[in-house]
Amino acid sequence: MATTLLKDVTLFVFAAFAYVLMVQASDPDILSDFITPENMTVIDGNFFTFTGFRGILDAEMPTSYKGTQASLKEFPALNGQSVSMAVLHFPPSAINPPHTRPHSTGLLLLVEGSLKVGFVDTSNKLYTQTLQAGDIFIFPKSLVHYQYNASPTEPAIAIAAFGSASSGSVSVPSTVFTSGIDDLILARSFNTDLATIQKIKAGLVSMA
Repeated sequence: MATTLLKDVTLFVFAAFAYVLMVQASDPDILSDFITPENMTVIDGNFFTFTGFRGILDAEMPTSYKGTQASLKEFPALNGQSVSMAVLHFPPSAINPPHTRPHSTGLLLLVEGSLKVGFVDTSNKLYTQTLQAGDIFIFPKSLVHYQYNASPTEPAIAIAAFGSASSGSVSVPSTVFTSGIDDLILARSFNTDLATIQKIKAGLVSMA
């Protein structure tokens, strides 16, 4: 259960983080206060409200990693605002596999549990940390990164903020092994044999 204190400060803290990300965001600047859908005739407070996170910190933990997003797709009011968020649930031993966010820097606030996190920079140096509840970690834009709940018994919950309304996500395992790249090319690239590549592919298919 997330602590009451962390629940109380989450919105305030991430409002500040979202502002910082927005100032340095990669989304194009807009020349109006906000952007509304063309077919929308009545604009009120409901348009600027996202309710998809209600009760999410106390929701039943899923059986595998799950990210619930408030991005442009789910929350049209974000169009042109250069910010979005997500709530990440990690049951015991769950992992958010290595991936990139091509459009945005990411900030992660750990609300409950512990997570092992890391990213690799363009010089191939790995930066890692073990986070505890209340810690914040930054993932620089476009760099490969991951999060892992190493506890075999305790879940973890984190909140992520992004400097883009559509930060995008490119999974390294699925992009490399399930996008149709020829097995021979992969085998030679990883200095292994075809059987190993096919075994990896089969494992990814079974996890889908």
